[in-house]
Amino acid sequence: MLARAALAAIIASAPVPHARVVSADPIDSTPHVLDGIVNAIVVVGRTVVVGGSFSEVSDASRTTIHPRDNLFAYDLVTGRVLPGFAPSMAGPVYGLAAGDRGTVYVGGEFHGVDNRRARGLARLDLADGALVPGFQPRIGGGMVTALARQGRHLYVGGDFTSPRTALARLDADTGTPDAGFDIEPGAPLTSRAKVYALAVSGHRLAVDGTFTTLDGHSRPQLGLIDIGAAAARVAPWRTDAYARKCSSAFPSYVRGLDFSPDGRYFVVVTTGGAKGGICDTAARFETYAKGSAIRPTWVNSTGGDSLYSVAVTGAAVYVGGHQRWLDNPEGRDSAGPGAVSRPGIGAIHPSTGKALSWNPTRERGIGVKAFYAHASGLLVGSDTTRLGREYHARIGMFPLP
Repeated sequence: MLARAALAAIIASAPVPHARVVSADPIDSTPHVLDGIVNAIVVVGRTVVVGGSFSEVSDASRTTIHPRDNLFAYDLVTGRVLPGFAPSMAGPVYGLAAGDRGTVYVGGEFHGVDNRRARGLARLDLADGALVPGFQPRIGGGMVTALARQGRHLYVGGDFTSPRTALARLDADTGTPDAGFDIEPGAPLTSRAKVYALAVSGHRLAVDGTFTTLDGHSRPQLGLIDIGAAAARVAPWRTDAYARKCSSAFPSYVRGLDFSPDGRYFVVVTTGGAKGGICDTAARFETYAKGSAIRPTWVNSTGGDSLYSVAVTGAAVYVGGHQRWLDNPEGRDSAGPGAVSRPGIGAIHPSTGKALSWNPTRERGIGVKAFYAHASGLLVGSDTTRLGREYHARIGMFPLP
């Protein structure tokens, strides 16, 4: 358990690379989410914002219960649930991104905030949870599942149909769609195009989802977009790693993705069923490779269990889901040769692609749906109450030693 004074000494307001793997012993000061699931986490200054589908949270000691509708905030250093930030979100939250001037962007499947119209995407003031005037994104026809902000741009993914289909770049202040970004995910493997995850680094945006084309270019479930010029364009980067089928229950099976801190590579995690290949795996890809059949640098297989989230810190690639093992390419819902036990959470060496010894364990449940790596450590959000062999209901944090 990390002392509060030590945590305060290393806190910073923005994600930074880690030189070390985080401790396997969670801190004691995080609050608890008492029902539902946590889908998204972001740190703004020293405020942690947590979104998902839930109705109650408590302080770390479990002495005080606070009603919260799918969104709450707490102090990263003390763990105190912030009383002034208690907006009522009329539906689940799936994506969060830090805004400037003490604000946060919130995406999900909601139709309002505090009985005021806000469909799918809102910008809120952290001081009081109120809608920020002037931000009017006009999302329609579906939900927002993923957000990433870079300067004056806010990238938005989901299964919405307006202002664009499934993917848009908005003005971060007004929510107006950017005319220089009109790349459309198409030819979906499901009934409609959906972006599951997106991440931005430098001049590249990575997106994954149910699509098989981007702007008509073949990009089965994964693609990169060049965003350095005024007009965005699909990058000359293609992999057919996700063109093959997994279980019929998962016609589309890509889930989380994250760039390395230096942007040179990114990692994608999947579900899909115990069929080998790229199903139920974490895979590293090089950002600036070129070609039409780019192969992953490495693949680490669970052997039949879903991965939903990934965080790349430089020191490690953290993966979370309801997996039982890593290093298990020959497993079929079983421990194959060389498999290592990593229930619910694990860490992979960025270069070798093999599991690190870090093994805090967690109650598996549905799985980890959210990571957020920052200067103090690694925040984890899920649907279960045991993390690192301790009670940490649905939200916890592993500190840097």
